[in-house]
This record gives sequence, structure tokens and C-alpha cells, in this order.
Amino acid sequence: VMFRLHTLLFIVLACSVQRALGGEIINGKEVPPKSLQYMVSVQNDGKHFCGGFLIRKDIVLTAAHYNVTVVLGTNDLRKIDESTMRYNVKKCKHTDYKKPLNGNDIMMLKLSRPSKIKPIKLPNKKMKIKKNTTCLVAGWGFIKSGGSSVDKLRQVDVATIDRRTCQREWSKKNYVLPANIICAGGYGTEKGACQADSGGPLVCNKMAVGIVSFNLGGNCSYPNVPNIYTDISKFVAWIDYPKKRCQI
Repeated sequence: VMFRLHTLLFIVLACSVQRALGGEIINGKEVPPKSLQYMVSVQNDGKHFCGGFLIRKDIVLTAAHYNVTVVLGTNDLRKIDESTMRYNVKKCKHTDYKKPLNGNDIMMLKLSRPSKIKPIKLPNKKMKIKKNTTCLVAGWGFIKSGGSSVDKLRQVDVATIDRRTCQREWSKKNYVLPANIICAGGYGTEKGACQADSGGPLVCNKMAVGIVSFNLGGNCSYPNVPNIYTDISKFVAWIDYPKKRCQI
């Protein structure tokens, strides 16, 4: 049962699978033009696969999934200036990453040229988000289970959930959560993130504190179990000193 559950979760959430299995914002709304400009569409063959976000002028943070190029500077994927908005990238995947279920679901992408867009701030390594903190998650994914990705960026507010409650709910599915994660949305609410939102940020107090990682088997008919995010505060040293780990 454990193996089957793990396999199901991994298949549904990996950005590199077919587009029909991508990520989504559930019960959210369209993002106003020119806002959340730090948001990135990670693409393969010109199609959105998952999200990311700009943390420095030439560095994007995302989940540890395969990708080819990124699009930065538009909320509407029908309106892409190929000469200014599309970037080639060099990848720096966390060396301890195996699959989302094991944690360490984080990767940096170095852009082929610096962006003029203002990056989003990151937390320090001592930061701890309190439970019931209202945060924002955004993406271009489905708006319902089994749906399709959208062209216009959408966002939704979700509340953080304490680790004990989160583990209790996931234990009902015979799953032990990895370390270094944050739980928010998907449980006790009809709002949350889903596939093709993978890699996008959990934004609390105007900081990107988490990265969309996984939910339960792609079921976005919430309430379900809490959505899982990589806790960025636990990877600050890795982000600050990538040359020890990657040539980017």
C-alpha cells in the first residue's frame, strides 16, 4: 500500500510528465496585470509545465523537476515576447533530491541573462511560519481536478497548517512526511494548489517561504489532506553558496 501510494503521488506531481498532469490553483482568481511579476512559467517545447519565481536578477527557484526554458514578465501566456521574456537556463538541482515524497524538492535555474524584474525576498534560516498565517500561492495550472492549464496567472489565499495536524491527516493515508516542509491549504478549506503549480512560491508576509511540492494523488477536490511545500528557510545556505554544489 505504501509503495502504491508513493508511486501515485510521484506520477501526478512531477513537472516532467505529460501536460495533462500539470499543477493548478483551486478556487482562486486571476492575478491583475503587472502584479506578481516575479512569477515564472517553466516550459518544455513552449508549453507550461510548472512554476517558479525570481529570487535574484538571474536566478529562479523552482521544484527539482526537468525543464528547458522559462518565461518571465507576463501573467498571460498567450502574450509572450520571445526576444525579451524567454530565457534559457542552467540547472542546479539539490544533490539529495530523489523525488518529491522524500523532500529536498528544490532547484535553482540560472538565467541566460539578467532580468530587470524585481525578485521576491526570501526568509532567513531562523524564520518559522506560525500556523494559520494567511499566505498566497499562484500558478497557471488547472482550476479543477482533471481539468487543463490556464493562460492567465491565478492566485489564491491559503492558511498554513501546523506540522502535527498535517502529519496526523497524512498518517491516515499511511504516509510519513519528509523533513523541511510547510503545510498549507487543501485541508479544512476548498482552496489550494495542485499540479503545474509545482515549483511556484508560497508567499507569506511578502516573502517566498515555500515551494509547491505535492498533494495527495492529484485530487484537488478539497478539503482533502494539506498541500505540501518545500521549506525555503531550511535551504538558505544551499541557495547562497551554489558553487560548492553546481556550476551555474
